[in-house]
Amino acid sequence: MKVGEIISKFERKGFQIIGLKLFRPPKELVEALEGSSVVAAARKFIGATNPLKAEPGTIRGDFAIDVGRNVVHGSDSPENGFQELGILGLWFHEDELVEWEQQ
Repeated sequence: MKVGEIISKFERKGFQIIGLKLFRPPKELVEALEGSSVVAAARKFIGATNPLKAEPGTIRGDFAIDVGRNVVHGSDSPENGFQELGILGLWFHEDELVEWEQQ
């Protein structure tokens, strides 16, 4: 898997990556994104949870082979996204997040 390719796909789509960690958490890898309608758009862009059902061109369709070894995690709601993002301190501390404008 090429991590840069996956990050580039999100950036080309127009999402802002405000937090990113590469580590092996107990259950899932979290990436934090912001954008208009980000949950619905990101989940469509990421692809079906089961990579065998994910459309070609999606992250999971192109890079994943098995549900238990997903290459990216997508929150299922804004509320869960905020929780996973670390508003409650689960994955990121507030000082680890950045704000930027896409050029």
